[in-house]
Amino acid sequence: MSSCQVAVVGAGPYGLAAAAALRGMGIDTHVLGEEMSYWKQMPRGMLLRSPRHASSIADPHGPLGLDAYEADSDDRLAGPLPLAGFVRYGEWVQRQVVPDLDRRRVKRIERDRGGFRLLIEDGDELRATRVVLATGLMSCARRPPELAGLSADMVSHTDELAEPGDLAGKTVLAVGGGQSAIESAALVHEAGGNVEVVIRAAQVRWLTRSGRMHRSRLRPLLYPDQDVGPVGLNQIASRPAAFRRLPARVRDPLAARCIRPAAADWLVQRMADVPILTGRRIASASPAGARLRVRLDDNSERTVDHILLGTGYRLDVRAHPLLGASLAGELRARDGYPRLGTGFESSVPGLHFVGAMSAESFGPGMRFVSGTWFTGPELARRVAEEAGGARRGAASPPRRAPSRAAADASSTGR
Repeated sequence: MSSCQVAVVGAGPYGLAAAAALRGMGIDTHVLGEEMSYWKQMPRGMLLRSPRHASSIADPHGPLGLDAYEADSDDRLAGPLPLAGFVRYGEWVQRQVVPDLDRRRVKRIERDRGGFRLLIEDGDELRATRVVLATGLMSCARRPPELAGLSADMVSHTDELAEPGDLAGKTVLAVGGGQSAIESAALVHEAGGNVEVVIRAAQVRWLTRSGRMHRSRLRPLLYPDQDVGPVGLNQIASRPAAFRRLPARVRDPLAARCIRPAAADWLVQRMADVPILTGRRIASASPAGARLRVRLDDNSERTVDHILLGTGYRLDVRAHPLLGASLAGELRARDGYPRLGTGFESSVPGLHFVGAMSAESFGPGMRFVSGTWFTGPELARRVAEEAGGARRGAASPPRRAPSRAAADASSTGR
């Protein structure tokens, strides 16, 4: 059994940002998981809704930001950022920060004497004094109970739609009025699917006004780099430490207002030929041969080949698939989210949650890549303080990008 001071589980934007800060302070850090794995399974052709200035991993002006990546490569990522380009950028960050990435999957995390024991997929074990869970929205897709029991061939969530062309020639009912539902509907339509969208709201909330403002000269005054929420509230959401100190009666409505379902302005034209039924929801669905008979709450019916759910996510930390029952039972939680203190530390000493799982404590910015700028340094400071500042400064912060040839060499054999 090998050991380390900190084990980071997950190598997406938050796991990489955490590793960069921890290793930059000389903290012995072992990172597990495939780099950008969640992003790699997203729909081909997808564009990021977040603007470019809010899409850097860690400090957008630092050595791991998009500007540094472009300076080291021939890749130019203008907004809206293409998914494929963002994945390439994330892989580059991984090579800078964790060239020794352990791509094995963790099966379970348990308490161990003075720390934690991580059981690996190949039967190996790793012991860590601290564990940072950066697993994103793993196993958190929200599925309406009306559709329980239907096969994955008939009903799927947008986070399972790696290839929109798989639904070409099929009649598809897309459910939801947010970015994932609307963009997925556009991609399936463009791939040759016959798509209709149904949403509960009275209308789709198109971000046309904010899109224009983002392209204006006023953007730096109105939108911070950590760009989440409408003008005004985005200034609060961009200050996670201050957000955590607000009472819940203030935090909850603020967060809800910042992440209302909405779709980017550049989708308006792409959805021009896709029918959108508003103010309706699915009441029931049942197999009809190889297809599905769907009844809406106004008693109208349609027969479709597939239902595509853009219904968001429901987090429940106590049901996290990597946490043993005993460990999960020790966690203090609120509405499914772990209650976190400074450094993203949970009620279980030494167990930290970053990314979406930290949104209830640190604000809606933690649901987006832009929250990585705060997460890494805040986490590393806490770990260093608890370790008594041991080895502080023993290693230099993440360096600026190496030459393209060096980066290519570091990825040989991947």
